[in-house]
Amino acid sequence: MPRYRLTIEYDGTKFYGWQMQADGKGNTVQGVLTKALEKLHGGQSVTLFCAGRTDSGVHALAQVAHVDLPRAWTGFELCNAINGNVRPHLVSVTHAEEVGEDFHARFSAINRHYMFRILNRRAPPTIEMNKVWHVPVHLNTDAMHEAAQYLIGHHDFSTFRDVQCQAKSPMKTLDRFDVSRYDDMIEVHVEARSFLHQQVRSMTGSLKKVGDGRWKPIDVKRALEARNRTACGPVAPPEGLYLVSVGY
Repeated sequence: MPRYRLTIEYDGTKFYGWQMQADGKGNTVQGVLTKALEKLHGGQSVTLFCAGRTDSGVHALAQVAHVDLPRAWTGFELCNAINGNVRPHLVSVTHAEEVGEDFHARFSAINRHYMFRILNRRAPPTIEMNKVWHVPVHLNTDAMHEAAQYLIGHHDFSTFRDVQCQAKSPMKTLDRFDVSRYDDMIEVHVEARSFLHQQVRSMTGSLKKVGDGRWKPIDVKRALEARNRTACGPVAPPEGLYLVSVGY
């Protein structure tokens, strides 16, 4: 069966994350796409594999998945066919192409880029509702960026690891961690080959404590070195998080 690589964009607000639920209840990105693909192939079962499972409320600009299909398609035809069968759900396949059987959306990936958006103003969001973390108190982005640099490199990230994380090891390598301000919008960009469960949200929540003055930048280094979940700041909410891209 031919294998296809799909690039997927979705608004995670009304999804229970990427992965289909064990009880089959609740809309998930994987579930909606699987249903569309099976409809296109007369009900034949298909299995989607993604580059990184996102939690409930988390968005994606370019999630990557692969799937083996019972028939051949051109990329253009497959995009149109899937997108015509997923409405009204806010998910779109922006690109599809046939790939070799050695390609795996998760295991072939060498880089994942996440962005966290913080709306830093007194007034609450309207157009950006459910797309940002609204923080009404002023945040010092220079201090946040300074703190983030302590986390770059190869470390034991136990402090920033969700208690339900299933990864075999807490050791990860961060290649980039930047904090920038654009008027009232703060963007946190982080890149690594892979991440622990809720690692980005946990790190961002700790950076927020630096931004509002409750922590100094060095306190993030101390939290990292504690290798203890209790040393982590509050976990940032999911609605500000985006999977931006996956490198291969």
